[in-house]
Amino acid sequence: MDAFRKAVEARDTDAMAACLADDVVFTSPVAFKPYPGKPITAAILRGVMRVFENFRYERVITDGPNHALVFRTEVGGKEIQGCDFLHLNADGLIDEFTVMVRPLSGAQALSEAMAAQFEQIQAEAVEAFDS
Repeated sequence: MDAFRKAVEARDTDAMAACLADDVVFTSPVAFKPYPGKPITAAILRGVMRVFENFRYERVITDGPNHALVFRTEVGGKEIQGCDFLHLNADGLIDEFTVMVRPLSGAQALSEAMAAQFEQIQAEAVEAFDS
């Protein structure tokens, strides 16, 4: 888990993607359905890095293959507190990635910012899948 945390803190999206299993499932705090697969998950993480400001992890909780990484960030001037819930597969790669955020005003700001990114996210995912 240290590799993923360090990648995020360094804003290194390639290193973040290297921590993802091919069959990872990403569950967004602002979308109803999960996103399956490494290409879309990596593209979402790149989008998130474009909209998060002053991101920092505050705490890591570990229980075997399960990890909770508590963070604070800002989006559009709104402060957000959140948590990345990660599960690692037998190879040590992230195969489940769920994000939760609060408060509602921060979640709304995140939703709006990510909606503005979504066309680029989809294009990046298709490009990565075709590679």
